[in-house]
Amino acid sequence: MSTFIQTLNDAWQRTDSLLCVGLDPEPSKFPAALAGRADAIFDFCRTIVDATAPFASSFKPQIAYFAAHRAEDQLEQLIAHIHEKHPGVPVILDAKRGDIGSTAEQYAREAFERYRADAVTVNPYMGFDSIQPYLEHAGKGVIVLCRTSNPGGSDLQFLDTAGRPLYQVVAQLAAEKWNASGQLGLVVGATFPKEIKVVRGIVGDMPLLIPGIGAQGGDVEATVQAGRTAAGTGMLINSSRAIIYAGKGEDFGAAAAQAAKETRDRINAYR
Repeated sequence: MSTFIQTLNDAWQRTDSLLCVGLDPEPSKFPAALAGRADAIFDFCRTIVDATAPFASSFKPQIAYFAAHRAEDQLEQLIAHIHEKHPGVPVILDAKRGDIGSTAEQYAREAFERYRADAVTVNPYMGFDSIQPYLEHAGKGVIVLCRTSNPGGSDLQFLDTAGRPLYQVVAQLAAEKWNASGQLGLVVGATFPKEIKVVRGIVGDMPLLIPGIGAQGGDVEATVQAGRTAAGTGMLINSSRAIIYAGKGEDFGAAAAQAAKETRDRINAYR
């Protein structure tokens, strides 16, 4: 069985894309034809996935958008659909979990055994023993929050720690001490391209999940130039709302596909 990193490397090459399509389903924004349907979240996301798969090297469902609507079973269906219909495209469960080891063991089972995600996002605030249980799932990816795209991230991530901001300490720990499985990645927001470059210098070729383009306004050119590896890969550049809500009517899948294609091409222009 391929590891997360192997699957991701293969997907980058096969699709010629660094685009990660974020799946943040909000039923109030769905086309009218889906209104009131019990399976609306699954049906909406399935349509988006099938339409954008030719242009994406990964998908990132955000668990809160499913759990808030009691649609965890539809999240299971969705990830199973991606694995069946689009094999080789990794699925990152965006959960941002962070808790003591015994609880983290259960969160890891949830992500990797229940949902069958290829990777999961985690919060490093409680240190390595809160991350270690995820690493014990062979071949699965663990993507650690480092320099997030939201403005408030600076409240903690820029705190001085022995002469360096905290996010740089997290990056170094991830690269040098925590990556026992070889399957770690980091979250670094597109809204901070200077910090992307700094993190890339610390972690080498470790994959970076980069949210913040599209609706959050991150600069694509600056992001790619700061975060690409020598091979022109190394990034999962995420766009969610700008793609999945590109269309309002029954042709929302086609509109999402067009938005995904344009985003992929814009990214590739700077690789």
